[in-house]
Amino acid sequence: MYSLMKRCALTALFGLFASLTMAQSWPQKPIKMVAPYPPGGPSDIVMRIVADKLQLSLKQPIFIENQSGAGGNIGASYVARSAPDGYTFLIATDTIMTVNPHVYKNMPFKMDDFKAVSMLSSFSQTLVCNPSVDVKSVAELIAKAKSGSMSYASGGAGVPGHLSMELFLSLSGIQMVHVPYKGPAPAAQDVLAGQVPCGFLAGPTVLPHIKAGKLVALAVSGAARSPSLPDVPTVGEAGVKGYDADFSLVVFSLKQVPDEIVQKLRLAMVDALRSSDASEKLKSTDQIVIASTSEEATAKLNKDSAKWGSVIKLIGLGMD
Repeated sequence: MYSLMKRCALTALFGLFASLTMAQSWPQKPIKMVAPYPPGGPSDIVMRIVADKLQLSLKQPIFIENQSGAGGNIGASYVARSAPDGYTFLIATDTIMTVNPHVYKNMPFKMDDFKAVSMLSSFSQTLVCNPSVDVKSVAELIAKAKSGSMSYASGGAGVPGHLSMELFLSLSGIQMVHVPYKGPAPAAQDVLAGQVPCGFLAGPTVLPHIKAGKLVALAVSGAARSPSLPDVPTVGEAGVKGYDADFSLVVFSLKQVPDEIVQKLRLAMVDALRSSDASEKLKSTDQIVIASTSEEATAKLNKDSAKWGSVIKLIGLGMD
């Protein structure tokens, strides 16, 4: 019995030593950041802004790989199946953990497969319409939707734009047909082309088109106005009482990755995000830098999961 306990203790000690050694020497090869959406969304934009600074800090190449589909579940499951060696991470909107488990009946990965590295930034969705729709306010859109059938575009079932719009429809008492796309960028393209009249889409994706006059911004989804669109009201300010839908961008690692590696990556990302040029670039894409600790990110994710779980139950949203 004593011999068995001794062997177990030695095994545990060896495992701890190996973990510490791996963390101290990390990174020794290129790091892959998986963005579970098509190019052009918030996760893709943020990583491309900070990648060069991360490469200089960590002295290894940073590769961004887009694995889109199923509201981010495909990319997340890809990371969940990867080796827990600290060389493959997930960069995604918080909805992967706060919304998808409430929406999808069959999740292709477990929440416990991951742990939060840092909540990088926060952002809202922007309610936009093609100018041909001839609406310039939330009140006008509600009136138009009540007078006839309308549709709206989102970046996919269960993603922030879909959830933001469904909450809007529920609280304003109107109906619109959902047209999902594989990411906010292709959704925005069809709204620009007039194929779909409106959409609740990520600010960074639609902001250039709003400034060019190709899309009309009616409102933003968060509790506060966008720094990039100070004249555009929040949905709550526009008359839909009780409405608030803001979102965050989070980096996740596999749960088995040593905390020392997670901390090294977090500090490198925080430094990159808080540099003056990166923070200004993010502000110009309608994102506010947060750069939280792992513990702060986990607490916010748990709080938002409870919030969105209640909303999803209220609107009866569900996917296979």
